[in-house]
Parts: sequence; C-alpha cells; structure tokens
Amino acid sequence: MPIRESYSDTFTGQADSGIRAILYDKSEDDGVRKLKKLLLNVINNELTPRQKEIIVLYYFKRTDIVTISKQLNITPQAVSAAMKRARLRMYRIMKYYI
Repeated sequence: MPIRESYSDTFTGQADSGIRAILYDKSEDDGVRKLKKLLLNVINNELTPRQKEIIVLYYFKRTDIVTISKQLNITPQAVSAAMKRARLRMYRIMKYYI
C-alpha cells in the first residue's frame, strides 16, 4: 500500500499549543525557565528514542509530519501516533511537578 502524501499536519489541540507555548516562550520569568527545563528533561530522559527523535524534529526543527515520515521511513500515521503517545507521556510525567 502506498504512503499517503496528503496527510493532515494540523495538531491544533490543547496539548500541541501547550508544548509550543512552553518551548517558544522568550520571557525571562523564573517559572517559565523551570517549566521549560522540566519539559526538556522529560523529552531527553523519559521518551523512547523514536519518540524523542520525532518530537525534536517536529517542535525544535519545525519539520512537518510527511517529511518526518520520509526521513524515518515510516508512515505519517505512525509519526502521528508516536507523537500522540509522546505528548501523553510528557504530560503524565509533568503533571506531578506542576
């Protein structure tokens, strides 16, 4: 079965906007810095290598899902599913610290 090239790349849910708000906040507020540091620690230490790679490509390098799927040689649906599991894991861990 061919890989679908027209995969929707619109994660506009609360989880996506929350992660983007934390990562892209340029304020020097101590609370924001601690939250960003916590998020980065969770990404580096608690995610699987595949999840970490996908999160880094999507949020830090701002690569779209179709491009990520081509780079990793997996389907866009697999990228989306891995991102969903990674975000869920990040929030489950972070909720204990917030």
